Amino acid sequence: MTSDDGDGAAHSSSPRPQSLMFSFLGVYVLGRRVAVYSGSVIDVFARLGVTEEAVRSTLTRMVNRGLLARHRQGRKTYFGLTPKATGVLEDGRRRVWETGAVNRDWDGTWTLVGFSLPDSLRGARHDLRSRLVWAGFGLLQSGLWIAPGVKDVTETVTELGLHEHVTVLAARALKPTESADLVRAFDTPRIAERYRAFLDRWHDGGARLGLPDDLARQLLLHTDWLRLVRQDPHLPAEHLPADWPAIRAERAFHELARAWEEPARALAAAVLDELPVGR
Repeated sequence: MTSDDGDGAAHSSSPRPQSLMFSFLGVYVLGRRVAVYSGSVIDVFARLGVTEEAVRSTLTRMVNRGLLARHRQGRKTYFGLTPKATGVLEDGRRRVWETGAVNRDWDGTWTLVGFSLPDSLRGARHDLRSRLVWAGFGLLQSGLWIAPGVKDVTETVTELGLHEHVTVLAARALKPTESADLVRAFDTPRIAERYRAFLDRWHDGGARLGLPDDLARQLLLHTDWLRLVRQDPHLPAEHLPADWPAIRAERAFHELARAWEEPARALAAAVLDELPVGR
């Protein structure tokens, strides 16, 4: 399960309502036993130029996918997290606040995934490749994918029913292969371009975006950053340029997130209608 819009080197593009919804839920609902009234969510998203129809459609789709649960009180409908959504949002929280954008703790281990699937499993092959890219893998050579660190792909392989076709190994580079050679499996110029686009978009605190207040700026900032770090394979810092733009981008994100946190929460508290659940 992902919350991303898909690839996009140009982060000047507007995120889809679902990506904004994940950010909203991660900031204002995750870790709290509350559901939020749809009308107040609509009020929040209006700040970002998202229509009422788009918000209602997004909430309905997320209910249908088992990510949100409806709670009714009188004539009002509130939406709360399901365990499935909590797992997705916790993963996003870890990527943003714990894993970060710069891999300074790599121990030299790589995860290798090898497979050769017949044409009869063409659809599964496409899905597997897509999920490997999403999980931070790069194509080292035909049928062999690689990612830094130890990656658990059990869920992916199980969901696609490919146990008999996939080999997963943890390994270290041995002479004559160098770890720096393995980094070539990844499109580092494109990754760097994404971080530079983020820096360009937010270098003035998002003033050019014309957002009305710190709540709108907070949610869009979090959405942009999560999309960015989810697309980053988290390559070892020692094999990246010293001026790797992720370092500056991460610093910029943290500075802006801290600056907007308290005023944004005050605005959200004034708008959101919450219902205690699961007590």
